[in-house]
Amino acid sequence: MNIKITGSGSYIPTKKVTNSDFAQHDFLNEDGTAFNMTNDIIAEKFVEITGIIERRYAADDMVNSDMAIIAAKKAIEKSGIDPETLDYIILAHNYGDIQTNTIQSDTVPSLATRVKYGLQIKNPKCVAYDILFGCPGWIEAVIQAQAYIKAGMAKKCLVIGSETLSRVVDKHDRDSMIYSDGAGATIIEATDDEGGILAHESATFSFDEAKFLYFGNSFNKNEDPNIRYIKMYGRKIYEFALSNVPKAMASCLEKSGIAITDVKKILIHQANEKMDEAIINRFYKLFKMETPAGIMPMSIHKLGNSSVATVPTLYDLIVNGELEGQNLNKGDVIIFASVGAGMNINAIVYKM
Repeated sequence: MNIKITGSGSYIPTKKVTNSDFAQHDFLNEDGTAFNMTNDIIAEKFVEITGIIERRYAADDMVNSDMAIIAAKKAIEKSGIDPETLDYIILAHNYGDIQTNTIQSDTVPSLATRVKYGLQIKNPKCVAYDILFGCPGWIEAVIQAQAYIKAGMAKKCLVIGSETLSRVVDKHDRDSMIYSDGAGATIIEATDDEGGILAHESATFSFDEAKFLYFGNSFNKNEDPNIRYIKMYGRKIYEFALSNVPKAMASCLEKSGIAITDVKKILIHQANEKMDEAIINRFYKLFKMETPAGIMPMSIHKLGNSSVATVPTLYDLIVNGELEGQNLNKGDVIIFASVGAGMNINAIVYKM
């Protein structure tokens, strides 16, 4: 018995937001003082660091679980399974369903339950629950699905990563330009087909790192102090990721028994182009190798950072031939990897 992804689907919102759309934003420093740089220069430097040219936002009449349902339906269709045979629906997110122009996160019932309802699954033994694990949530949910299957508690699981970060950003914070919305879904099931999940690695660093990502007040001191937004210590996250993600990936690869030269692609959380490049370069340095060309597909340039949705969406785009110059074939070995709030890190070595 092997445990594989037998179908995938994604939802990429249709609303495009380019860097020029931030031209009129009043960006401020953390202490509320004016930022000593024009928005044109801010945007120019932003692209150099993150690689983000545009991002996608959910339509005003959509919430997070709506996107998750669309992605889930596509994954179910691709896999060919009967949704009534699903044993678990595991949905990774961070902020629940947030209506446009509101500040309240809605998580009761769980988003996974809302997806089950949206799919009109009647089977009560299909258990639906959410997972909060920061940006690595989808990978962690896949690891959990694998555990259920290995334990004999499940045969088929629907694993989703979905988020609307655009609704929790401070428009006075330059970091707001990073975030986006989207959803990716996968069917994970036991199969006689060769390949599948070969190894995994997962960790939470919280002694010093727990609050690198947090909810905080607007940089505009005239805003309501009771309203909070996603905030991060970018430099600390960058240094943490470079120190810890390559080692986690290397440990995972060692567990799998796969040679580094047999890795075809690395699908890493689309957080920041420069950071991701640095992580992959440091990973290959552990093996005294130069980073192979084309090893790290990127979707961040057009889609931004949609947190838990970035990795499953990237996977779905590649397997469907929708990412130029990238492809995956049966037998290819790939590494999924992510880092995010917690601070959490995880990785999976997977054979197509």
